[in-house]
Amino acid sequence: MSKNLSQIIVILFLIVIGFSCSRKKDKWTNRTWHDVTTKNNTLYNGRVAFDKGKQDIVQTYKDNFWELLPVERLIVGEDVRLPNEVLNQNFDKAEEKAAKAIQKHSMLIDDRERNPKIDEAFLLLGKARYNEQRFIPALEAFNYILYKYPTSNNINHAKVWRAKANLRLDNNEKAIEDLMKMVEEEYMEAQDYSDAVAMIAQAYINLEQKDSAVTYISKAAIHSKNNEEKGRYLYIKGQLLNQLGYKDSANYAFDQVIELNRKTPRRYMLNAYMAKARNFNYETGNKQEFLELLTDLEENRENRPFLDKIYNQKAVYFNTLDSIDLAVAFYNKSLRTDTDDRHLQSLNYKALGDINFDDKEYAVAGAYYDSTLERMIVDSKKYRVLKKKRVNLDDVILYESIAQTNDSILKAVAMSPEERLAYYSEYTEKLKAAAIAAQEAAEIERIKGELPNEQRFNQPKTAIGQPGGPNPEAGGTFYFYNPTTVAYGKTAFKRIFGNRELQDNWRISSITNPSAVSSEEQSQQEEYSIDTDPTFDPQTYITQLPTDQKIIDSLQTDRNFAYYQLGVIYKEKFQEYGLSTDKFENLLESNPEERLIIPSKYNLYKIYLVQENVAKSNAIKQDIINNHGDSRYAKILQNPDEALQDDKDSPESMYNRLYKDFRDQKYAQVIKESDELITKFGGEDFVPKFELLKAQAVGRYHGFEAYKEALNYVSLNYPQSPEGKKAQLIYQTTIPQIQNSSFVTEGVDEGNNHKLVYAFSRFGDNQAQELKERLQAIIKDLRYDKMIVSLDVYTKDQQFVVVHTKRDKLGAEGLAELLILGKIEDTRGVDLTKWNRRKKYYPKVDNEFFIIASPNYRILQIHKNLDSYSYVQAKIESE
Repeated sequence: MSKNLSQIIVILFLIVIGFSCSRKKDKWTNRTWHDVTTKNNTLYNGRVAFDKGKQDIVQTYKDNFWELLPVERLIVGEDVRLPNEVLNQNFDKAEEKAAKAIQKHSMLIDDRERNPKIDEAFLLLGKARYNEQRFIPALEAFNYILYKYPTSNNINHAKVWRAKANLRLDNNEKAIEDLMKMVEEEYMEAQDYSDAVAMIAQAYINLEQKDSAVTYISKAAIHSKNNEEKGRYLYIKGQLLNQLGYKDSANYAFDQVIELNRKTPRRYMLNAYMAKARNFNYETGNKQEFLELLTDLEENRENRPFLDKIYNQKAVYFNTLDSIDLAVAFYNKSLRTDTDDRHLQSLNYKALGDINFDDKEYAVAGAYYDSTLERMIVDSKKYRVLKKKRVNLDDVILYESIAQTNDSILKAVAMSPEERLAYYSEYTEKLKAAAIAAQEAAEIERIKGELPNEQRFNQPKTAIGQPGGPNPEAGGTFYFYNPTTVAYGKTAFKRIFGNRELQDNWRISSITNPSAVSSEEQSQQEEYSIDTDPTFDPQTYITQLPTDQKIIDSLQTDRNFAYYQLGVIYKEKFQEYGLSTDKFENLLESNPEERLIIPSKYNLYKIYLVQENVAKSNAIKQDIINNHGDSRYAKILQNPDEALQDDKDSPESMYNRLYKDFRDQKYAQVIKESDELITKFGGEDFVPKFELLKAQAVGRYHGFEAYKEALNYVSLNYPQSPEGKKAQLIYQTTIPQIQNSSFVTEGVDEGNNHKLVYAFSRFGDNQAQELKERLQAIIKDLRYDKMIVSLDVYTKDQQFVVVHTKRDKLGAEGLAELLILGKIEDTRGVDLTKWNRRKKYYPKVDNEFFIIASPNYRILQIHKNLDSYSYVQAKIESE
């Protein structure tokens, strides 16, 4: 019994020990299972998704090597995103897996995390949020690691990523402070150190402290273990040094990129070559070696994806050396590579535009500039400068076309009849030769198309029995025959002589066989012949030359004005002083009108001053003072300290004075003085201003049709000026809105917008002015503060005294009746039950009047149709 009891006790003891060991083993196994699951399942899948997302960025991100590269590739959008909108599914999945690992596998016991892999989960969570451009939530994740896991082996990694998030939030100083403290106080692995100093460099770039950025980007390149990053950092270093003006040091940095060769992506090496090429000194450098280098790069098969940049650089080389034809060829080759680099495309188009501009091919240059603008960043400084040049080029195209056309006509008119005939004969002979060649080529192609295939490609044979020689078995074909030539000869014979029978005297026209020719062929022969085509007859052009002296004078006037405008445009808007000088000098040699002579000489004087040509500037200055002493230009030259805008005779001062007269309704005076000033300042920029002001005065004075005609004149004669464009806009938008002269008859009587109008003649005594002053006094005494009295010009013979009553029709009529009575009672603040109420008496206003609503008064002033309004009102009252 005791033996059995002892055995039972031992068994129980073993069971207890086994249970205890099992519990300890289960606890260790459970913790290990959590670690392994977190590491090898959830976090693994999250890291895989994150790596795929980063790969997507690398593949889709396109570096702009024309600008300073960012240290880190990430496209930060400025668009507002919806709450559940995802930029990249891979980063969203990585964030989801990181959050799942934290939620399911975190072992936070006694405020201490027992699972050592959770800090990696938080790091992955922050990185995923960062790449999803949710920088504040990402910053929270990185800060949590630094707060909860101060001894984590990922602590430095988290600090670098926190600095990245701060950079994206424009906390550059904070990022620099944190990273500098880390790199100075802690031991770091080489790659972590490289990442940290690279972010410091980016922060200094953001703060425009590029010299400090160079120091840290150099350290990042030295310590980076990633050759792709090393090549990128060295290229950024070269760009920074270029911007600082240290081209030699920049070239050394680009050489370091080139030395990496295949260790880094080829795009860095090729763009380093191109950056060095842009730094090439054409004055001191070896141009032959430089060209050989570019040629070697072009011929290297590995550089095919970068031929657009290589061709562009070769074009720049030839353009700099004035080999314009080769430059144009390579610019076009660069464009034909179908490059997707829009900046490079804009550079090519801009260069081609400049070349054509220098060659005076302004229409072609304008087309190239249009293509350039389409590929530039809108509202950038370069875009605005080129846009202004392109707008100004419209004026150049217009006036150059006028000058060239009129020059050619005037040149032909000035020739003697013999010279004129010889000139146009040479011209038409060239046209005729080209037309005959084109017709023969077309005829040969037609005949070839009609031949059988075995004859179409048959070649003439040269020797019997040799390949290509005659074949005796082929029916005895004469071996000199070329079937194409024979067919062409037959067609040419038929075209000249028609269908003829084989007989004697076959050239006699009477024996032609018309029946053998189809009616279609006859009509074709009768319809067209080069010999009878007037296009190739010199008299066609000679008869079109003008003979009327008025027309010839008009052509010369337009040509001279175009010369003047071109001279001003080249001088003021393009600073092309050579072209401007040519235009002004040609103008002065072309017997110009008096109004263009003095401004042209003054502009030449200003150009010579800019060019520091003292002799010519002094000579033309004395010319102006001696020969045009009464002009304002002579006064300016004699008193150079006097500002032009203070000159009472300047166009600015006269325009301001004339505009004041316009506001005072002195329309006749404005029209008259505008005509005088347009003649006086002909060719200057202020002329369109005077023209538009005159058009507005004409409209107020003569009505709608005259206004429409005047606007059309301004828009057609000054299409490129702001005033001409404004006139065109008014003509297209406002004129259609006001052209209806019918008065409004419905719904106008109730509105508080009626006017009491008294009509007066514009000649004789000042009855209208006296009535205006009397009505103003009455209205002021009665404290009708909202009422206004005005004296409006209606036509050259008539004017209106208008009381703007701000009342309905009955209220306006009541006011008119009180004025007729001459007794007006002011009952405001008076007890109406008393008999001694205040009454005021004024002279009676018994002039004829009419009541009109504001919309109808506007129509009345625009169309000057008072008679129609009186008829309409009479008709309404009779009804």
